[in-house]
Amino acid sequence: MAIRGNVQVKNGRYRFEGTFHHGEPNQPIRNEEGKLMGVTNPREIVHVHAYGGEGVFFESLGQGKILGTKCENSTCEYEETVYLPFRIHCPDCLAKNTVLDLTDICRETATVHTFMACERSGAFNTLKKPVKFINIEFKGISTILMSYLSVGEPKFNMKVVPIFQTKEPTYTIIDLSWVPAGTPESTLLEGFTFY
Repeated sequence: MAIRGNVQVKNGRYRFEGTFHHGEPNQPIRNEEGKLMGVTNPREIVHVHAYGGEGVFFESLGQGKILGTKCENSTCEYEETVYLPFRIHCPDCLAKNTVLDLTDICRETATVHTFMACERSGAFNTLKKPVKFINIEFKGISTILMSYLSVGEPKFNMKVVPIFQTKEPTYTIIDLSWVPAGTPESTLLEGFTFY
């Protein structure tokens, strides 16, 4: 038996009940007087998000690596600047950046710069609430990375280490999370590892 959605209009507002992912087409939508206001027209939508040159960054997360980039243009005022999050081109000279493996630097030098806790996660509401968003700074890297702390409570200047969803990666930024340094592997999120 298919479960279908129902739409009614009450006080000039559409009220949705049930599911519309596999609803039946052309079901009447009526207001409180029974007047036909429209019909249902269910659709299955597939969103495609293209990574372009950043695909290597998202794939590396599922392999337990953090990639960043570096400007190596000798005529750039900011030559040798290292970026994380990953940037395909230097924002100053627009030259194509060189890809670097920053995993070891992240493991050894990551500290919490700022943090906030949110009751809404974004990211398709897949993160456990409250979400402890953290901004992380690294030695030798010019930018700050926003991510989330999955174990413990964030504190300013707290040393953190990356963990990776390597068992079933989503190929999104949520494959990367952080935990306080010294966290035992047994307390990590399911599917996450230190490598």
